[in-house]
Amino acid sequence: MIHVLITDDDPFIRESLQLIIGLDPDITVVGTCNHGDEALAFIQSGVQVDVVLMDIRMPICDGVEGTLKIKQAYPAISILILTTFDDDEFIVQALRNGASGYLLKNISPDRIVQGIKTVEQGNLLIHPDIAKKLATFISPAPTPSAPLPAMLREYGLTASEQAVVEKISEGLSNKEIAQELFLSEGTVKNYITEILSKLNLRDRTQIAIFYLKKQSGVIS
Repeated sequence: MIHVLITDDDPFIRESLQLIIGLDPDITVVGTCNHGDEALAFIQSGVQVDVVLMDIRMPICDGVEGTLKIKQAYPAISILILTTFDDDEFIVQALRNGASGYLLKNISPDRIVQGIKTVEQGNLLIHPDIAKKLATFISPAPTPSAPLPAMLREYGLTASEQAVVEKISEGLSNKEIAQELFLSEGTVKNYITEILSKLNLRDRTQIAIFYLKKQSGVIS
């Protein structure tokens, strides 16, 4: 069972999401909050939360700041940004702060449910266009990228691990990476564990950000 906390300042949206998400037998909505600080307080109360469905634009504590506060205190909780705004800069900042992905509110209910399940499994949910724009926001004038193996060789990554890093930066799930690289999902998971250890990073979102920074020349 996936325990979801809905955070949105619009009561109609909260009620609608609670109804839609609650229909799935694998998901239970454990609570609803008005803003990021309320969400953090709710989690601190001891109720189990696996995924926070977080709006971006809210008063008092918006989704960008709320994501940062929750991920700093509870790194195991996945945060899925849900917004009516196709606002790339806010979305990228939320990803930098540890969000596992984002969805627009006008998508179908089944895609919202699938998105929750995707991030709860530790996968990223980033539209390819946003993945490409991450490098632009990180560095206004990126330098030409070096070949991947040479670029990350200094960190002790194998060629296979480096290929996984590249696919993560494109927003691919473990299953999609396994299919593209002709690996099992278990092998991909093992590679990701090694990558996190070698790069001293927390999660796959940080892997994607690290790679794009390295590619754009922000990290030498």
